[in-house]
Amino acid sequence: MVGKQAGQSPPNPMMKKHFDAIVIGGGAAGLMCAWQAGRLGKRVVVLERSKKIGRKILMSGGGRCNFTNLYVEPDNFICANPHFVKSALTQYTAWDFIGSVQEHGIAYHEKDHGQLFCDNKARDIVDLLRNECESVGVEIVLQCVIDNIQYDDSKQMYSLDTSRGPVSSSAVVVATGGLSIPHMDPTPFGYEVAQQFGLNVLPIRASLVPYTFTGQLKDMFARLSGTAIPTIIQSGKTSFREAMLFTHRGLSGPSVLQISNYWQPSHAIHINLLPDTDLSHALLEAKLTQPKVLARTFLSKLLPKSVVLEFENIWWPEHKDQPLAEWPNTNIEQLGNKFNNWEIIPAGTEGYRTAEVTLGGVDTDEISSKTMEAKKQPGLFFIGEVVDVTGHLGGFNFQWAWSSAFACAQAL
Repeated sequence: MVGKQAGQSPPNPMMKKHFDAIVIGGGAAGLMCAWQAGRLGKRVVVLERSKKIGRKILMSGGGRCNFTNLYVEPDNFICANPHFVKSALTQYTAWDFIGSVQEHGIAYHEKDHGQLFCDNKARDIVDLLRNECESVGVEIVLQCVIDNIQYDDSKQMYSLDTSRGPVSSSAVVVATGGLSIPHMDPTPFGYEVAQQFGLNVLPIRASLVPYTFTGQLKDMFARLSGTAIPTIIQSGKTSFREAMLFTHRGLSGPSVLQISNYWQPSHAIHINLLPDTDLSHALLEAKLTQPKVLARTFLSKLLPKSVVLEFENIWWPEHKDQPLAEWPNTNIEQLGNKFNNWEIIPAGTEGYRTAEVTLGGVDTDEISSKTMEAKKQPGLFFIGEVVDVTGHLGGFNFQWAWSSAFACAQAL
């Protein structure tokens, strides 16, 4: 029996009802699944523990919701079984969701790397899902706390005791999300349901999350806070080329968030601060053509001056007032290599406090990739972030929500 979720029960409890499917969670995946199942004639109820649906949608993408990406491929997702995502992504593509966005007259635009955002507000996406659910008779119950879930094997029926009354169905869809964004009061409820019915849950951790540092690096990054530069960041064999942002606590920005999914604690990351320049070669050439130029003067044409001055104090303080003509070539080469392959070890990450999603979750070996149904527990489905599927930054996690929800709905 799953423990009670935190929350306050509203008045007027729900009457005892039976549905074709119960969807636990009124976020992106849950609403999408309910809508699609409703279209197929199923009587569906969505149980949401908070006061409103789609809270994560509303705050995503700076309030404009990066709802999908033009270039969705299986390689954009992290999963213990890299082939797991293929079926759902094929069943419901980015273009399918874009079609719905266009049908609802929602204006949108493309940003870098195929990311699609609403022109106006993320509420447009929530309204789309709400309106579609209403049009097919989906019942949405807010502030609904679930006390326990039981399964009657002989009747193949699930019974849920909730703060709004008991409810039953032959199908339960778990779309409860992960543990990111603590102020939204997330819970491990979905993982507990999986474990209750004997499914394996892989270790979870904060994903798409900034790095933190200590000591001299933290102080330097704090002084540069708010400054962004293009970089290539690598961890192991994986690298991303996007902007990096200095913060009061360490490093953030798209390239940092992306590589955080592949980084292991105490391991180094490698940062190319000048991805378009072989700095050793450029400095040696400048030594010949501009012998009187200072390194900081030359570098200030390639990077913000504030960044150059900070690195000058730690990488070439003894040469900072010497023209390049007075530098030994070996020192020039060493400096170039530092900028093109800066190796540092983060103290850690900011954790779930600022993480965008949760890495890990319900083991995909336990779930059908075509239907999202648990292989050894009939009628129990898992979709969205609660599953061990994590997309890269850029709308991929929302696309996984849409695709996994659609695949589930077809199987209900």
